[in-house]
Amino acid sequence: MKKKMSSVKVNSEIHQSYITFKRKKWAALRNNTALTLSEDEIKELQGINENLSLNEVIDIYLPLSRMLNLYVEAQKSQQVVRNKFLNTQYQNVPYIIGIAGSVAVGKSTVARILQALLSRGKECPKVYIVKTDGFLYPNNKLFEKKLMNKKGFPESYDLKALIDFVAKLKSGYSSVEAPVYSHLTYDILSDETLEINQPDIIILEGLNVLQSAIHSPLYAQRVFVSDFVDFSIFVDADPVLIKQWYMDRFMKFRKGAFTDPKAYFHPYSKMQDSAALQLASKIWNEINGINLSRNIITTKYRATLILKKGINHQVDCVKLRK
Repeated sequence: MKKKMSSVKVNSEIHQSYITFKRKKWAALRNNTALTLSEDEIKELQGINENLSLNEVIDIYLPLSRMLNLYVEAQKSQQVVRNKFLNTQYQNVPYIIGIAGSVAVGKSTVARILQALLSRGKECPKVYIVKTDGFLYPNNKLFEKKLMNKKGFPESYDLKALIDFVAKLKSGYSSVEAPVYSHLTYDILSDETLEINQPDIIILEGLNVLQSAIHSPLYAQRVFVSDFVDFSIFVDADPVLIKQWYMDRFMKFRKGAFTDPKAYFHPYSKMQDSAALQLASKIWNEINGINLSRNIITTKYRATLILKKGINHQVDCVKLRK
């Protein structure tokens, strides 16, 4: 009984550590920030299974981009103070924004919107999106480790490579390369990398942004990817909604990307709709749903900000850590 009471108290304290904004209250924090995107550009940024509206960008993402710009400016000011105190000219380090959440919840769309808005700031910063999918083990290694059915689970990532990557960014390296993952071939592209040169802002997007940790000989304790992240966002929604979004997306992919003979999932494009729906539900129940409940949703309250989505991917409320 005491253990249960203690758990309830901890959960209550966690909730109290956030300020909750309903949509209208959050939208008012835009504070006349100008919209620099056209409706056509917004449509290009949305995911295959989303209907991103102009109002959604104005109400949710303009206030968020305004706040992030203020945080980035504050970091730059701190770096100036540090260099003045040390009488040095250390290389400025990029501001890292982490975006976490389930498969099909819309992380990539959030990343693209923020990249578009932030890169059009008054100083036109260089903003890169890096997907942690690139740090998955190649399929041959996943087969070897018997992890193909756990792709996206913590053990399917090369965590050392991912943490080394973010550590280099935060060490002020002017040029860093990131591996690239192809959703078409469902594998790492061995002959392609993302070159990142003198970045101002990095948007690190993936399932594991808030969860991955390793024991490193370079440190005396466990190291989390989030240790190197300046601001983290968790894209949240009811698991029932996320499953439906996943299944809807799966069906649309069958008539789009999966029709390419080079696609890993090309055989799915030839299935009957009823069989495809059953398969999508099975994949969710046996893989993605389990990963969400065990490894992803449990990291939600590590985030600086939580975007809670409702029907049609519309954000209903925003939670900001105090």
